[in-house]
Amino acid sequence: MRRRSTLRRLRRLPLHAGAALTVLVCLFPVYWMAVTAFKPSRDIQSTTPQFVPHTWTLEHFRTAVHAAGFARFWSNSLLVTVGAVLLSLVIGCGAAFAVARMRWRGRRQFVLAVFVAQMAPWESLIIPVYIIARDTDMLDRLLTLTLVYFMVTLPFTTIVLRGFIATIPPELEEAARVDGCTRFGAFRRIALPLLAPGLMATSLFGFITAWNEFAYANFLIIKNQDNRTLPVWLSSFKNTFGTDWGATMAASTLFALPALGVFLLLQRHVTSGLASGAVKG
Repeated sequence: MRRRSTLRRLRRLPLHAGAALTVLVCLFPVYWMAVTAFKPSRDIQSTTPQFVPHTWTLEHFRTAVHAAGFARFWSNSLLVTVGAVLLSLVIGCGAAFAVARMRWRGRRQFVLAVFVAQMAPWESLIIPVYIIARDTDMLDRLLTLTLVYFMVTLPFTTIVLRGFIATIPPELEEAARVDGCTRFGAFRRIALPLLAPGLMATSLFGFITAWNEFAYANFLIIKNQDNRTLPVWLSSFKNTFGTDWGATMAASTLFALPALGVFLLLQRHVTSGLASGAVKG
C-alpha cells in the first residue's frame, strides 16, 4: 500500500511541478509590480534587484493619487465599464433566451454569427469602428467607448448564457405559465434567479475586459484629455528624465485593485457559471 502511494506521488510530481511553475510565471510580474510601488526611487534604479525591499515608502502612491486627472479618469473608467457590463447582461440575456428557448427561422445562422463575432480579433475592428464613429459624429465621447466595449463583450455573454439557460428544464417555466405567468414573467421569476452564476461569470469577464482595454481609448475613440480612461492615464507618468517607474507601478497597483476586488467578490460563482454554461449548446 505504501509503495503504491509513493508511486502515485512520484507520478503526480511532474504535474505539481508544472502547476507551481505556471503559478510562479503568472504571479511574479504582479508581485514585482506591487513591490516596486513600495520601493524608494534609489532602489528602483539600482542595478542590483531587490526581491524584498529593505525600505518601504508610500511616496509613489501619493504621486499617483495627486496626479492630474486621477479622479476624473477613475470615474470615466468606472462609468464606461459598468455601463458596458449592464448593457451586455441585458441584451445578452435576452438573446441567449431567444436562442435557447425559441425556435425561429435563422436561429442557427444567428448563433454562427455570434461565434464568428467572438472569434474576431479586436484589431480587425478598429478601422470599421472608427469610420462608423466618425460618420455618426460620435468621436471623443464616452458613450461611444461604452458601446464599443458592449459590442466586444456581448458575444461572450450570449454564448455563455445560452448554454446556461439550456441546462434549466423548460418544464419549470411551462408550469409557471400554466399558473398565469406570461413568458417574460416566467423567465423573470423562474429562470433568471437560476442564472445567477452565469451572470456573475459573464459580469466578471465583461468588467475585466472593459476595465483593462487600452487601444480604443488611446488611439481611436477618445482624443479629448478629459474623456480618457485609466489605462491611458497610466502612460502619463513621464518627465524630462524618462518614465517615473515608481509612480507608474503604484498607479498600476491602484488600477488593478477594482478588478481584483470584483474577482474576489464573484469568484465563488465564476467556475460553476462557466462550467454550467458549457454543458449544453
